Amino acid sequence: MRFFARVAAALACLFAPPAAAQLVTPAVRATPPLPTDKTNIWVLDLSTGGRVTILLRPDVAPKMVERVKTLTRQHFYDGLPFHRVIDGFMAQGGDPKGDGTGGSTLPDLEAEFNYLPHVRGAVSAARAQDKNSANSQFYIIFQPRLQLDRDYTVFGRVIDGMSHVDLIERGEPPAAPSRIVRAYIASDDPPAFQPAPVAAATAGLGEPATLPGTTAAIPRAAPVPARRPARSSITRRPTRR
Repeated sequence: MRFFARVAAALACLFAPPAAAQLVTPAVRATPPLPTDKTNIWVLDLSTGGRVTILLRPDVAPKMVERVKTLTRQHFYDGLPFHRVIDGFMAQGGDPKGDGTGGSTLPDLEAEFNYLPHVRGAVSAARAQDKNSANSQFYIIFQPRLQLDRDYTVFGRVIDGMSHVDLIERGEPPAAPSRIVRAYIASDDPPAFQPAPVAAATAGLGEPATLPGTTAAIPRAAPVPARRPARSSITRRPTRR
């Protein structure tokens, strides 16, 4: 019996992995915000007749989330149209020129590609072919487009009011584009939704962005006056032109 015990102990030592190999620390994901966290709720009042509530995800795209909060508080998005809307794919907005060539004067952002999927209601940043070119433009997914995953920065998802997104006028560009009446961050205590006419926005420069799988432009932020204009475009994929 002692012989067999010694053999078993020897075999255990022989096939046991090194001690260091057993100390594998799994990657830890940051905790996402709760749907009740008003500091990370983006509110869009649409001309389609209702309010859309979007849960922002600073745990995976902190730079884009911060950009959206900054521009929202500057009233940048108020009155902007959804200039490129493809049925069964996405609605693209965030361009002050309304033609896919506009954006903010803030610098472009580094890519924050992450594990969030392009499912219905996903909100993602438009960009040019340069992966580090997201700025102000974004798109909301109508139907899953998973081939865009890890190639565009998903930074939020619609958690209420998707029916109002579904009513956004289609077209590239739409004949009578739907608009963002007002944009808010929920922690800023926005007033109750009130439908109102919106004047067309005209300021801004930039290059259009393209969406994966498309050939049309996805709007993005305009560069500062000293910079070369940047554009964004959405093809059947989201990227700026």
